[in-house]
Amino acid sequence: MGFLQRLSAAWRRNDSLLCVGLDPEPERIPRHLRDRSDAIFQFCSRIVDTTADLVCAFKPQIAHFAANRAEAQLEDLIAHIHRRHPDIPVILDAKRGDIGSTASHYMHEAFDRYGADAVTLNPYLGGDALEPFLERRERGVILLCRTSNPGARDVQDLPVEGRPLYLHIAEQACRRWNRHGNCALVVGATYPDELARVRGTVGSMPLLVPGIGAQGGDIEAVVRNGCDDHQEGLIISSSRAVLYASDGEDFAAAARTIALRTREAINAARREC
Repeated sequence: MGFLQRLSAAWRRNDSLLCVGLDPEPERIPRHLRDRSDAIFQFCSRIVDTTADLVCAFKPQIAHFAANRAEAQLEDLIAHIHRRHPDIPVILDAKRGDIGSTASHYMHEAFDRYGADAVTLNPYLGGDALEPFLERRERGVILLCRTSNPGARDVQDLPVEGRPLYLHIAEQACRRWNRHGNCALVVGATYPDELARVRGTVGSMPLLVPGIGAQGGDIEAVVRNGCDDHQEGLIISSSRAVLYASDGEDFAAAARTIALRTREAINAARREC
């Protein structure tokens, strides 16, 4: 079963469009774990285990691991998810983008070294930089389209033939790059109008939507503007709000409480559409 099929199954089985982002920051890990050599793994895996029935995906951010020399813990974490929660896909948030053999090495890093089910990529180098990833038909290729940061307007809104550049990316993804049906797009929750325009361009293609929670994106606006005709089609990511719900020994239980509350808020918005 490929990434998008597993994602669709998780949407329905867990009645959830929520993705928990795994962005560990050592200084925010509860004190009782900090002295462990595998503190990052212990922190993230416990949150995974307490929220797995509430989510449609997990999304570890590679920089948070690599900056702390914790790549081995990232490998262990993804292996743990596959072993303990095999029905939940893992998105490696890496935002890779390069050409030629370098792109191929990045593909092997994401899919073979780390075992991710999908990876985020920067498509602004063009289609040839995406080819090694696209050819792995069972894996997901999630392309940056309209990102959640304020500076996104500097480039992504530039007019090209009368339309903003991000819509050209959406169209290319839909018409050219998705020939194996394994593409999705990143569109930030902080730009709901743009989210609606992307949805209108790509039809039912899944959209990874970061930016709710700590970044302030509005859940109701995301669901209203981003859901497909089946009230699905979204991977709504929340990281810090879930991970750091508590800095005590109850951190995993607190993370579950916030994840449950977020899933319920998303589903309430889905019912209103």
